[in-house]
Amino acid sequence: MNENPILMAETLQGEMEDQEVMSEEELQGVVSAEIYDAISYIDDDIGDHRARATQYYYGEAFGDEEDGRSQVVSMDVRDTVQGILPSLMRMFFGPERVVEFMPQGPEDIASADQATDYVDFIFKRDNPGFKILHSAFKDALVRKCGIVKYWWDESVEVRAESFSMLDEQSMMMLLENPEVEISAVREYPVPGTEPMNEAQGIMTPPPMMYDVEIKRRIKSGKVKIEALPPEEFLIDRRAKSIDEAVFVGHRTMKTVSDLVAMGYDYDEMVEIAGNGNDFDDNQEYQARNPFAVTSTSNNGDPSSKSVLYIEAYLKVDFDGDGITELRRICTAGTGNKVLRNEIISDRQFADFCPDPEPHTFFGMCPADVVMDIQRIKSNVQRGILDSLAQSIHPRTAIVEGQVNMDDVLNTEVGAVIRMRAPGMVTPFTTPFVGQAAFPMLDYLDDIKQTRTGISKAAAGLDADALQSTTKAAVSATVNAAHQHIEMIARTFAETGLRKLFTGILKLVVENQDRARMIRLRNTFVPIDPRSWDAKMDVTVNVGVGEGTIEDRINILNQVAMRQEMLIKETGPNNPVVSVQQYTNTLTKMLQLAGIKDSQNYFNQLPADFKLPEPEAPKPTPEEMLTQVQAQSIQADIQKKAAELQLEREKMILSDDRERDRIEQDGILRRYELELKYGVQIQSAEINAAMNKDRELIRQQAAMSQQPQQPQPMM
Repeated sequence: MNENPILMAETLQGEMEDQEVMSEEELQGVVSAEIYDAISYIDDDIGDHRARATQYYYGEAFGDEEDGRSQVVSMDVRDTVQGILPSLMRMFFGPERVVEFMPQGPEDIASADQATDYVDFIFKRDNPGFKILHSAFKDALVRKCGIVKYWWDESVEVRAESFSMLDEQSMMMLLENPEVEISAVREYPVPGTEPMNEAQGIMTPPPMMYDVEIKRRIKSGKVKIEALPPEEFLIDRRAKSIDEAVFVGHRTMKTVSDLVAMGYDYDEMVEIAGNGNDFDDNQEYQARNPFAVTSTSNNGDPSSKSVLYIEAYLKVDFDGDGITELRRICTAGTGNKVLRNEIISDRQFADFCPDPEPHTFFGMCPADVVMDIQRIKSNVQRGILDSLAQSIHPRTAIVEGQVNMDDVLNTEVGAVIRMRAPGMVTPFTTPFVGQAAFPMLDYLDDIKQTRTGISKAAAGLDADALQSTTKAAVSATVNAAHQHIEMIARTFAETGLRKLFTGILKLVVENQDRARMIRLRNTFVPIDPRSWDAKMDVTVNVGVGEGTIEDRINILNQVAMRQEMLIKETGPNNPVVSVQQYTNTLTKMLQLAGIKDSQNYFNQLPADFKLPEPEAPKPTPEEMLTQVQAQSIQADIQKKAAELQLEREKMILSDDRERDRIEQDGILRRYELELKYGVQIQSAEINAAMNKDRELIRQQAAMSQQPQQPQPMM
């Protein structure tokens, strides 16, 4: 049976009207209960174990030492951590970009590449990224878990500045700036000037100069990242992860000035502030800061008083709709007074655990599996040193009253002992039995290597194990030892680092409201993340399982050689490898070698770059010989034609001379006949016949003089 949607809507509206929003007192009670339980869990249960691990890391005494005996402490926890940490930092801060954002579609390729560079810039330039990860990794290796907090900071920074000898125009510019507050002003006339007389006799004051002290209040939003001290992070004891926890919090001590810069009321913060530091009694804080001294001194400045400030992320049904929502609730003071309450979509923490346990938040760390070995090795070493000391300095028996006690107590080498009778001093010979303990130390080292993967052979420090071993065996030993470190690196990458960089991208997309000009790849570019996709996937490149950097450079070097051969033999327009791919190979080699400004050596090809047309192939020697022979034959033909033309012209000239001679003889002959017989002879027809033949010969000669196209050589 279908229900009427109108009736359902009216029913739902009625239920919402009946719901009651949680009061401030109720909210403070819920938050306080979660805070107290989380503090008890972190300080009493987890904190005790982490404080002991910190003491082992520092090599502090165990508390069971005896006077007069060896008190040496082995440093296995520290040695193990220091053997793992450098490899982790090299993996995460190598020459390559650690994190890359993957585009959701073809239209996001450019923005994903720019987002990768910008988030990396924020992490390494705007914030001390190396120091942050170093602190988080060390906390994780020694104290179970490292916590990194990231947030969008809009705190006001107050900067004191002073200016001297300002003119009136500069003074007015300072007064017009809304970020500037004038603290003190000293006004004086310009040195060397006097009041000026006007025509009416009125004295005009001289130009003035100013010495000014100002307070500049700078408010600029930016992403802040911080590695939290372990004792400052709170989480409920039932949590499996940060994202699934009912309560997560960050407690810290802030001054009244810090809270006022965050936007809180000054008088209210002074009223809540106390006179001490709530962490002075924290055993984990004291273990990490053994020289911290509890101090209740007050310098008289209320803005310097300390306030317990807790930023809690709590799942609570505040609006009374029956569904819990994630809210950020900020409290101050030991009474947990609620100062801020807002709904939020994400807990801005990233956790790094080297050996996570399923279904629980706190896992294990290398210190957990090495502390017992450090305790046993310390006892064994103490026994060895005690045995050695007793064999070098044995106990002595004396007959009381028969020996000078000052001589007996004198430990100077070769000193004389005065006795009243022989045999009054008898040393007890104690043999050195420490040799029997050396195999035990080796056995304990083997156990530590099995648990952590850290050994002298893997670090290249065991000469006996590596000098007479083949390259393959050495490589297998090192790779087997690095598997533990690679597993830790991959765990860090896929958990804390992925969440951290995803959170940074989300912060800049949601909060940065204007473009920012930064320098990327030696070029200043404007970055405006408002159009980016905040849900871009993240890929973490930590170089795990890909061999050493030297191996990868060697492989790329071989690839470059093959590319050069293909381009040389088949030309740059071949279908196998392009000039851009060859440039990418060279650039990658420089990046792996630690040279990040590869643009100084190889330019990236522009998008509209086109290769020039290939040149015509050069003729072979046989083709060149054939061409020379053809040119020689053509020259002979042209020479023969010129000779024939010359002969033809000579023939025409000879014919013309003969005809002229005949014509002249005919004229003389006609005159003789006309004079001899007295008659008129008509010579027109005779001349026409002669000229007709001459004209035909000239036309033929003219046609023969026209240039002829050379016939191609077969």
